[in-house]
Amino acid sequence: MVANRCPEIEVVVVDINEDRIKAWNSDDLPIYEPGLDDVVKVCRGRNLFFSTDTHKHVQEADIVFVSVNTPTKTTGIGAGKAANLTYWEGAARLIAAVSTSSKIVVEKSTVPVKTADAIGKVLRRNCGDPNVQFEILSNPEFLAEGTAIEDLKNPDRVLIGGAETESGQKAIQVLKSVYEHWVPSERIITANLWSAELSKLTANAFLAQRISSVNAISALCEVTGADVQQVAHAIGMDSRIGRRFLNASVGFGGSCFQKDILNLCYVCETLGLQKVADYWHSVVSMNDYQKQRFVERIASSMFNTVYGKKIAVMGFAFKKDTGDTRETAAIDVCHGLIREGANIMIYDPKVPEEQVFKDLSMSKFEWDIPMSPTKADAKLRQNVSMHFDPYMAMDGAHALCIMTEWDEFKTYDYRKVYDSMVKPAYVFDGRNILDHDELRKIGFVVYAIGKPLDPFVKRE
Repeated sequence: MVANRCPEIEVVVVDINEDRIKAWNSDDLPIYEPGLDDVVKVCRGRNLFFSTDTHKHVQEADIVFVSVNTPTKTTGIGAGKAANLTYWEGAARLIAAVSTSSKIVVEKSTVPVKTADAIGKVLRRNCGDPNVQFEILSNPEFLAEGTAIEDLKNPDRVLIGGAETESGQKAIQVLKSVYEHWVPSERIITANLWSAELSKLTANAFLAQRISSVNAISALCEVTGADVQQVAHAIGMDSRIGRRFLNASVGFGGSCFQKDILNLCYVCETLGLQKVADYWHSVVSMNDYQKQRFVERIASSMFNTVYGKKIAVMGFAFKKDTGDTRETAAIDVCHGLIREGANIMIYDPKVPEEQVFKDLSMSKFEWDIPMSPTKADAKLRQNVSMHFDPYMAMDGAHALCIMTEWDEFKTYDYRKVYDSMVKPAYVFDGRNILDHDELRKIGFVVYAIGKPLDPFVKRE
């Protein structure tokens, strides 16, 4: 977007992964995001370039945006909560080693508060030229996958944090001038470094909290006969609350929410704020409970067993309009069903087969660690199959599980689907996107998150 809106600025995206850079230079980009193809094609070769020559381009740069992974640690101190800053430290060491001129280094990755302090030490102590100065800015991204391009074009706000020194404030103004090419000045807010770093973690924690809150109410709705969508609509009309992020579902996913909340918990724990850590950890616990509750509802509804039964899992991405599967609720639901002996048939319009089996083969928090899933695949394929035709995935199934809110799922011929399924034919709508009354008229037994239970489900 910088290249698109600032034609006089040269933007070079660097990565040590040759295959990824080749993909960025091809017609088949390595990620799916609506509108991204158009932006890349307009700018690529003009003032937007993709390269593996990290040393050359980092050395030449005036501003370096660092957007490396900050996954949750899987071993050692803080495992399961703390952010692994290995990639960030490695990037800082590279920047320091090749720099022959002063630079503005911008944190784009989500990092724990006070990371800039540690990174500053790495930069200063590993640069051989005493005349080279580094200013570190925190410029967290508030994008949502599926709408990222529109979010970039018209952001709610751009946040820039920097040191409260003369040079730090000058660096803030330099980066602000880049965004002012297309973002109104009043939407560009500035803060100190620590406030900017903490704002990103807090924003994701608040959004995830809303989802867990409405999911907690969805469980209450099911046992009382209330309708969670009606409840959410009623409270969302309150201007103090608002309507967004009040859709009950099988649980939130994505690379940010759980990781960032756990990171926030760890920071609080290390600073002696255990009660604060416990409060935020409950958001993650509720999300895990919602996924487990969904699996248990499937099993209990189908005569308390899914052993040997075919379950069509419709959607594997964590949300629609993206191929991203990181921390998708579908992983935990599939694992739960596999443990119960079910045979899983998966369909997703944007997620490739190799990604599904890789995700199902990995341990928790290892989605950012390169691995070969070949050995695990052999075991998984006994219970899991991937389909590229949705009707084939649903053919002969005992139940359908809607795991992603893809729009195409609303358009299927469910009479045809029903006729091809084993009876009683179940639909477990984990996203509340289908016409449940119409499905029941066809003959389906329907379970929807936070909705009054189907009489058949209650009885059985």
